[in-house]
Amino acid sequence: MRLSILACLLLITLTSCYQRERNCKDFKTGEFEFTYTLDGVEKKSRFIRNDTLEIDYYENRIDTNSIRWINDCEFIVKKMNPTSMKDSKAIHMKILATEKDSYIFEFSAVVDQKNKFKGTATKIK
Repeated sequence: MRLSILACLLLITLTSCYQRERNCKDFKTGEFEFTYTLDGVEKKSRFIRNDTLEIDYYENRIDTNSIRWINDCEFIVKKMNPTSMKDSKAIHMKILATEKDSYIFEFSAVVDQKNKFKGTATKIK
């Protein structure tokens, strides 16, 4: 009995210390693909990012966004030419984990940190 309790405590201690790898600097610049679902339909978009700009290509549209890095894993994205009040809201992006050529992220409007969404982006160049 005592051995099983010690084994459980050791297992809990070891798993609680595990953190996913985050090599965020590898994803600050480049060309990426992002797959998302909108109204039950899976769609794909592409974006090119450098230190200060991001150009999004989706549904035959192109948007340019400014980027302000908070730290290596977090940044604020804001449309440079918004067409509505909704478009003018800044988005907070946070890289949660990285793989060799992709990263998992969460995002939310800066003014609404409660409604967060997650996605995965793949670096293609």
